[in-house]
Order: sequence, then structure tokens, then C-alpha cells
Amino acid sequence: MNRICIIILCFFFNLNFGVSQSQVMTAEQLIELNRVSAVGLSSDGKQVIYKTSTFDLESNDRSSKYHSVAVTGGAIKSIAEVGNLVEDKNVSPNGEWKLVAKEVKLQKVNGSDHYEDVPSSNVYIYDELNYRHWDTWEDGSYSHLFIQSTSNPEDSGIDLMKGKPFDCPQKPFGGDEDYIWSPDSKKILYVTKKLSGAEYAVSTNSDIYEYNIETQQTTNLTVANKGYDTHPIYSANGTLAWLQMKRDGYESDKNDLIVRLPKGDVNLTEDWDGTVFGFIWSEDESKIYFNAPVGGTVHAFEIDVPNGDESKSKPRQISHGQFDVNGIIGKSGDHLIVYRRDMNHATEIYNLHLNSGEMKQLSAANDAIYADIKMSKIEKRIVRTTDGKDMPTWVIYPPDFDPTKKYPTLLYCQGGPQGALSQFYSFRWNFQLMAANGYIIVAPNRRGMPGYGVEWNEQISKDYGGQNMKDYLSAIDDVAKESYVDKDRMGCIGASYGGYSVFYLASRHEGRFKSFISHDGIFNWRSMYGTTEELFFVNWDLGGAYWDKENSAAQKSYTEFNPINFVDKWDTPIMIIQGGKDYRVPIGQGLEAFQAAQLQGIKSRLMYFPEENHWVLSAQNSLVWQREFYKWLGETVKNVSSNNRK
Repeated sequence: MNRICIIILCFFFNLNFGVSQSQVMTAEQLIELNRVSAVGLSSDGKQVIYKTSTFDLESNDRSSKYHSVAVTGGAIKSIAEVGNLVEDKNVSPNGEWKLVAKEVKLQKVNGSDHYEDVPSSNVYIYDELNYRHWDTWEDGSYSHLFIQSTSNPEDSGIDLMKGKPFDCPQKPFGGDEDYIWSPDSKKILYVTKKLSGAEYAVSTNSDIYEYNIETQQTTNLTVANKGYDTHPIYSANGTLAWLQMKRDGYESDKNDLIVRLPKGDVNLTEDWDGTVFGFIWSEDESKIYFNAPVGGTVHAFEIDVPNGDESKSKPRQISHGQFDVNGIIGKSGDHLIVYRRDMNHATEIYNLHLNSGEMKQLSAANDAIYADIKMSKIEKRIVRTTDGKDMPTWVIYPPDFDPTKKYPTLLYCQGGPQGALSQFYSFRWNFQLMAANGYIIVAPNRRGMPGYGVEWNEQISKDYGGQNMKDYLSAIDDVAKESYVDKDRMGCIGASYGGYSVFYLASRHEGRFKSFISHDGIFNWRSMYGTTEELFFVNWDLGGAYWDKENSAAQKSYTEFNPINFVDKWDTPIMIIQGGKDYRVPIGQGLEAFQAAQLQGIKSRLMYFPEENHWVLSAQNSLVWQREFYKWLGETVKNVSSNNRK
């Protein structure tokens, strides 16, 4: 990849890493790392076909290449195109039909839809909710599933959802995992949420629908369940399994593994105190393999599928170690083909032996870059919380860490709020890069995270400013006892719920921190409730609407747990980052917080990305993000001044 060499050298020369630039991760290297994604196993099951994608900083664009490697390892081959190497799941098993998703205009929304004589108008007109989602305003178009003949390229296809204002794939993140063929090619299963308006905004009730090609009839297969039903997968013999959350409106509910057997639907993980991320079948349908969070990591498990009247078994953990198995690609013989990552390494593809748990790396997209980089030491530390619980906390140390020295230290606040703080590798909130810049990072697995049982995960709902905030402070206080932590140079950072945590802690940190950074954080729960798009989230986690005076849980959220109510206690420098197309945590949150800081004379900075959503996706914008992030920390933490105000 091309590099903007002069800019890199000038910028990083001024960052006193203590080692040469080539020995630690840089922002440029992070952004230009290869992202690995599997296409699938070859038709004969002997090869893994995968793609590497890379951002070019100069062009601000992404390029991709395809590769193949034997499932047992060996030489990696470049291939020009995938072609027929991998079976197309969207083609029916008999080869006669193909599923295609298309956008279909169903409703009048634009000014020009209503008035033909104003074709250049850019007006949107709405009569109900769900008028925007994630980073897109609704324009009256819906994603529909079509069946097309493979023998006739001109076939426009049959719309399975003709005239219905519902989406499949589901927006904003659904893909072709939302629809599958039955093994006999006679049926199609698809996932959608058949609700509209306010009902859509407050509900998580998606269902799995079966379309019969012969009768052209559609049947709801999960009508009895009121929460999420997703990821339907047939076994080779035609047994259906899927993922299910029970409670409507709770997007972070326990995700269970359901199998439809002759005796009825069986919840395989009902009695297991965990939540499932993704799964695949064994060839003989006797087992299902899945990955799930556990103890600050994500690992692979297997569970038996009951045959007849035998009782359900407990899941068995297959992989072990300080890393994530962050996806299962397929199965080949005695091995699962999986994704693996840790806080020092981006995702690569491995094989995992089902019996021994041994792993072998198959892809090597970034090995050459990592070979020249000194790695961080990553330690799991157990912290005692204020209510007497043991809380695992990740501590990441700078390369060449010397315990006789003192280091600036950052408390990292995870988003979600029910997101797993595992051995993830972020291309923005990257612990390896933070450590390379000379910081110790403290990342507590506070209340609200999966991997420690349902009770731990659910405690945070309706208690946003409660126990989990104490967990944060317990973690930083515990690590700060170490002689190598410079207690006069500590900062607090986070995004989304982590950004909310920053805003909240800024008023009650009792002088612990010299600086804060909040990215797309919630500052004012009232305006958040009035402008966010997925209302089921705030309804569940806050307890309801701010005008519901009889709801004590909601009133506590809007008073005791609302950062705007305590902004008069802010007295510490704060950097606020906001995406202009973030409709989950809309722009007003960041602007309100920045204005409050500025008008109180607090050293503050606003970094605004007009074309970014809840994330930062542009390569060049990501580089600016990283540079400003470390510039701010340099001003307020590394080279801290006793004067916290302008």
C-alpha cells in the first residue's frame, strides 16, 4: 500500500515512543492492515476460500483480493475470482432457482413522489415513526426477496413479499444469512419484522417465515415467540435450527439455540447460563457447534442434538485461551474452520481440532507487518467490586513495559451497553495502538457484559448510573495502586454507552482523571429519547418515556442517571466526537455536551464527522480520528498541566 511518508515521519517523530517507529504499531499501519473475511469452504471441503480487504490512505478507498488455503494448512494461493469454487447458498440445491434481494419502492415519501412538478425538491414527508434508521432516512423503499430462474438471466423474478412494507434482509445490518433454501428446494425461509410505524420502533419481534414455492403460501414458523428469531439454518437432512430471544423489546436478551424436532421445538441452551453468537450443524446433525462469550473471551462450543426422548446435554467448550473465536466458518473432518483474534492481532482464519482444541493458523494476511512490531503484554486481573463480586479486568501494557517506571493510564469504558469486552481487535479503539503510544489501558468487564451469566449481563438495565459505574471506578482504583501507574496522569475514554459513561463520570470522578474523551455518547436522555430511532432500546434499558411520571425506573434514569443534570460539576478537559449521520445517538448529544463545556470555560474540543455514522468508516477520517485522539491525550494526560481550565 502507498503511504504518505512525509506526514507519517513528521507526525510520529514527535511521539516519544521510546523505541523506533518500526517497532510499535502506528495509526497508519493499523488502518492499512488487511481485513480477512471467509467466502466459505470449497465444494469438496478441502479448501478455505477467503478475501482480504485493505484501505489505501492515499486514495481513501478499499481494494480486495481472493485467496485459497488447504483446511489443513500450507501454501496460500491467490485466485482471480471465486467462480464455482464455493457453492452459492442463494441458489436452490436443485440448481433451478436463485434468491436475489432488491429494493422496491412502495410508499410516497419524497416531495417529488407527491408532486410531479417539483422533481428537484428534497423534501421528506412522514406520517409515522421509523422515518430513519442507523444512518439512512427512509425513502419509501424496502428490501424484498425475489426468486429468479437460473436458466433465464432476463427473469425479473417473483417477489416473495409483494406489496408489503417489510424488509428482508433486515435493515440496517441484515445480509443473506436472513434467508435460506430448504434442502429439497421446495421452500424458502426468510427473516423479517412485519411491523411498521411506532410498532416497528418499539419492538424486536422478528420472525422466520416459510414460503412454499408450489403453493405460494407463506407461514410464520415462530409466531409464538415475541422476541428476535434469527439465523435459520437447516441440517443436511432438513432439521431446522435458529437463534431466539424471548422478550420483545430487549435487544440484548439471552440468545438461545432452538431446534425443531418431531417432538416439537427444543431449546438446547435453555438451562445454560450463556448466550449464543453463531452456529453451524455437524454433517450427521448429531451436534451443533457455536461460539459464545465466556470470561472476557469468545470461544467455540459443541452441544448434542437430542435423538428421540434422550435428555438435553450441556455445551462442551472446545477452544481455550486468551483469544476470541469470533466466528465459525465451517467444518471439515475433525476440524472447525474459525476466525480467531486477540488484542495484539487482527482476525485471521484457523482450524480448530474438535477433540484436542489445538489450533493452526491458515491465513497470514498481516504476519509480515506484525513481525516487525513489538507486542503489548495483556493481563487478566481480578478486581473486587463494591458489592463483593470478582470482576475480570483486562490490563494492556506498553511494549517494553518497565515496572520501575510510571505510565499514563486510561480507563476504557465499553459500549453496548451489553457488548462483550472480549479479546477483540478494533480498528479504531485499538488497545495495541494505545499501548504503543505509551499508555496502560484498564478495560473492566463491568456489569452488563455477556460471558459471566445472565444475571451479570442484565443487571445494568435500568441501572445505568449505578453498580456498573462503581465497577469502572473499582477497576481503575485497583490498578492505580501499582507503583507503575502515574495517578497524576490518568484519563477516561469510551464510545456509545462508553461515551455516556464518560459524560456521567466527568461529574463524579473526584479528581481521578485529568482528561475525558467521549465518542457518540449519550449526554441528555430526554433529547436522546426524542430523536433516537430504535426506541425499544431506550424503553427497555431506561424503563420507558420521560413523560411517564408514574414509572419510577424511568424517572430515575432521566434524573439520577442523566449526565446533563450534573454538567455543572464538570471541571476537567473533555474531547467530544460526534458523527453527523449517527441516528442511534444523534448529533444533538455531542453538540449539547460541547456547548455546556465551552460555556463553563472548560478546556474542550469537538471533532465532528458530517458523513460518518455511529462509527468512522473512511480511511482518511480514521487517520484524523487517531491523530486527534493522541494529540488530545498528549495535551491533557501525557503532558498534563495543573490548570484544567482555559
